[in-house]
Amino acid sequence: MRTATITRNTRETRICLTLNLDQVSPPAIQTGLPFFDHMLNAFACHGRFGLQIQATGDVDVDPHHLIEDVGIVLGEAIREALPGYKGIQRAGCFAFPMDGTLVVAALDLCGRPNLVWNLQFGAFPVGGLDPNLFREFFKGLSDGMRGTLHLQVPCQDNDHHLIEAGFKAFARTLREAVLPTGSDVALSTKGMLDT
Repeated sequence: MRTATITRNTRETRICLTLNLDQVSPPAIQTGLPFFDHMLNAFACHGRFGLQIQATGDVDVDPHHLIEDVGIVLGEAIREALPGYKGIQRAGCFAFPMDGTLVVAALDLCGRPNLVWNLQFGAFPVGGLDPNLFREFFKGLSDGMRGTLHLQVPCQDNDHHLIEAGFKAFARTLREAVLPTGSDVALSTKGMLDT
């Protein structure tokens, strides 16, 4: 099975994350940030991934470090579970609607980290968090998995739907990108990826 467990301990955060790309199980996620937990649960559910996260951090200072570092660790787990990104579709795209919001995610597990972010939030918290912190999550994720991720928003009605549709769109996009090709080589004209 394509699984990975990553541990990251710094002076700011302590994270242990296990990802299983092939076996759905009830997620076990505890970050101390309930809205963030809800988004990570949505990712696991809609991607049909097994996901366990135990994370603590200096959220009394600012949740920024914890949210960013969980993104980095999740990205590293994706990369470790798929060595060299061989034998997978590599790319995916999905548009996820939530009421009046539509988020389009496009992903290329190409070995080159890049985030193109087109989400704009109002000047108020969502679930007790600055919604702009979710850009840091997806930036850390892109860096950790060494993939190019685009998140675009043709229309939106509220910031909660915007964030949640982003997590769900990414989950469905990743599910598409990791589908096996039946080969054991990287899907690339070069014959390899810079992972």
